[in-house]
Amino acid sequence: MKLTLEGLNAQLAERLLPVYLVSGDEPLLVAEASDAIRARARAGGFTEREVFFIERSGAVWDEIRQAAQSLSLFSARRVLEIRMPGGKPGIAGAAVLLQLFQAAGEDLLVLIIAEKLERETQSSEWMQALQQRGAWLPIWPVERARLAQWLRSRFSAVGLTAAPDALALLAERSEGNLLAARQEIDKLAMLLPRGATVSVAEVAASSADSARFDVFQLGEAVRGGDAARALRILGGLRAEGAEPMLVLWSLTRELRAQESSVPAGTRARAHGLPFPRLAARAGRVDRMGKGLSDGDPWDELALLAVELTGLRSLPLVRAAAR
Repeated sequence: MKLTLEGLNAQLAERLLPVYLVSGDEPLLVAEASDAIRARARAGGFTEREVFFIERSGAVWDEIRQAAQSLSLFSARRVLEIRMPGGKPGIAGAAVLLQLFQAAGEDLLVLIIAEKLERETQSSEWMQALQQRGAWLPIWPVERARLAQWLRSRFSAVGLTAAPDALALLAERSEGNLLAARQEIDKLAMLLPRGATVSVAEVAASSADSARFDVFQLGEAVRGGDAARALRILGGLRAEGAEPMLVLWSLTRELRAQESSVPAGTRARAHGLPFPRLAARAGRVDRMGKGLSDGDPWDELALLAVELTGLRSLPLVRAAAR
């Protein structure tokens, strides 16, 4: 069975399955889903819980097998929780998981928590067996377009409403960091009376800028022609210690996509700038990032990002070689 986050509570209310896998790269939502499963298990009489962390040592799988085999010695029902960040158990681990899925049932519940699973893993034998015996809940990040709606529902859950501009500001400050958003909402719930409407001034006074970005979001901003957002994401990536060459990869990826999407000899994007100019700008970043010419690659990345959205920035001058 494959579950959605929205359908989890209904499934848990119907019955408790012997095996669950929660996977995804959004820590808050993964944690909350796992908490809901644990709470339902406790209500169902699973009073003991044993947790195993899968790293590189294959010996952990032997410990897991032994823990499952010792269950018959105890009267208490038990949750066997496996934290498997990479989502790849290996050959030995997959064999143990297949045994666990068969053993799970009235006295044993298996809960696996992992990061986003690769496509190859999703089609593996142990994943197929898991979905036959239990449920897989893949969790996806909240998209930017849905973030304000997600925040509104969180405010409602703590007895507050929020003005549209307050939602917009909190969405901007917490994008990519739902945990920070939840913390800000919890803080406002403690400061304001139940039933209050949160204003933009209250959000501004309470919250810090906790947004987190990745290079793919930068590509989306450039593709959408949003120069202001592109620069904000670029600043966030720099503050988080991203490598300039990784950011350059993202922008040149968009540059190539724009080049291939229009006929030869035309401009790189509708109402945009010529491809040779953009390519030359990307080349300057590459040389600066490798220490072959003077200049700050982050400054040049900002100019490239702006020009990829179709706006002309500073004149393109030849950088001094080292």
